[in-house]
Amino acid sequence: MTGPAATADVIIERDGRIVLVRRKWPPPGWALPGGFVDAGERVGEAAAREAMEETGMTVRLTTLLHVYSDPARDPRRATLSAVFVAECDGEPEGGDDAAEARWFDLDALPSPLAFDHAQIIEDFRRFRATGERPPPMR
Repeated sequence: MTGPAATADVIIERDGRIVLVRRKWPPPGWALPGGFVDAGERVGEAAAREAMEETGMTVRLTTLLHVYSDPARDPRRATLSAVFVAECDGEPEGGDDAAEARWFDLDALPSPLAFDHAQIIEDFRRFRATGERPPPMR
């Protein structure tokens, strides 16, 4: 049996908004920039690389929000994702497997959100409001 694939996602924030990308490939929907960790790559490096590939922006990772590992989080295969919070300069442009990248207010998110990203964004809102991170079993 093979274990879950390692992934990294990034919540890029500025002025109460976050960057989401519209996926080119299934599963459809809007998602946080992110993707699979390459062999020999640190997870933080993967997060920064995926953010650059999908948004064209260089990010500065500021904190690790949480590691998400629900076996059903990705319909393609079992994954676990280290989710980072980041700052950036510039404006997003969709690239790689992102058809589009845009800023969204946290109170006006597009639909549908892919994977478990609605839960991740809700956890991020709570973290920003209270400083509390998600529970270990999330």
